[in-house]
Amino acid sequence: MLAVLDGPTDLALVQRVLALDDRHAFTSLVRRHQSPLRAFALRLCAGDVARADDTAQEAFLLAYRHLGSWRREAPLRSWLLKLCYRAFLTEQRRAHRRHERLDDDDRGLRPAAPEPGAPPPDPTPRRDVLRALAELKPEERAALALCFQQGLTHDEAAAVLDVPLGTLKSHVARGKERLRALLTGYATEAA
Repeated sequence: MLAVLDGPTDLALVQRVLALDDRHAFTSLVRRHQSPLRAFALRLCAGDVARADDTAQEAFLLAYRHLGSWRREAPLRSWLLKLCYRAFLTEQRRAHRRHERLDDDDRGLRPAAPEPGAPPPDPTPRRDVLRALAELKPEERAALALCFQQGLTHDEAAAVLDVPLGTLKSHVARGKERLRALLTGYATEAA
């Protein structure tokens, strides 16, 4: 998937950030890549907008801190997607540890009621897709999002997730199979 770039290339902007600590150049990189990164984070977080925004923001912070470690063999976008996935996994581990610390009484709490004036839950099939994505393993969700939403090849997605190509293909196949089964189940429930 090629995009028409306005202005300097990613490499030129990265060089300006590294050489001059040019924050305007970094802002240009963020603007250029925030949409695909946020969309990927949204899939990883199964539609949780707040978590997705936090994950994407953390990925850009990591990128700023470690911009010098970007290897030019892969496009900057792939490196940013890898950072986003790592930020997501880090947050997953933190959330898991927080959840383990809850007492049994806290586990029985109901979710907060929707805020007054909030729109009703989405009744469209999109809701079912997000619900099904939430039930996939994180690596399956990430593999599907990279290959089908971000348009990466299997080789590129494997590099982003830092897994062998065969493992990535297995994640894609299992994720598709599980997603199909879940969506079929939801359709049966609704009928």
